[in-house]
Amino acid sequence: MSEKTRLRAAARAARAAFVAMRHPPIRADDRFLALLSPGYVVASYVPIGAEADPTPLERAALAAGCSLALPHVVDRATPLRFLHWTPDGVLEQGPFGLRQPTDDGVVVTPDVVLTPLVAFDGQLNRLGQGAGHYDRAFAAFPLAKRIGVAWSVQRLELLHADPWDMPLHAVATEKEWIAA
Repeated sequence: MSEKTRLRAAARAARAAFVAMRHPPIRADDRFLALLSPGYVVASYVPIGAEADPTPLERAALAAGCSLALPHVVDRATPLRFLHWTPDGVLEQGPFGLRQPTDDGVVVTPDVVLTPLVAFDGQLNRLGQGAGHYDRAFAAFPLAKRIGVAWSVQRLELLHADPWDMPLHAVATEKEWIAA
């Protein structure tokens, strides 16, 4: 078993145990609000299982005059696209258990990308699901602010980044906003 596979299993178990208990929602910190401007596109996601729910951040973005987008995934190899979305918009079942906009949605360029995490560290390295979708999206949109959304129990002491890994700009948890 590889080190990343072991870390993913441990982090997923900690995340699931945490979600089984009562906990506060993710915080929309003032530093998150400072990143937003009217007209910005904030790419979010629909949580799967025990992933942290970004809804408080989405609400804050809408209140700041931003629009929202969600990822649209075709398969493991095809780069994800971000499609315009509203909270009352229709979603379809996608691969890997994803809920996503229909394929005919409007493609947008995100200014801020909220990304689900399996784990993260204090240096803002992230551990994702392992398919590389967000790694490729971060490379395709290098100017977008990369914001991880996670529960505080998903923080690890240290993650070893691969050459293609791009660190996050910040992580939002139920306890705090962690930034470089």
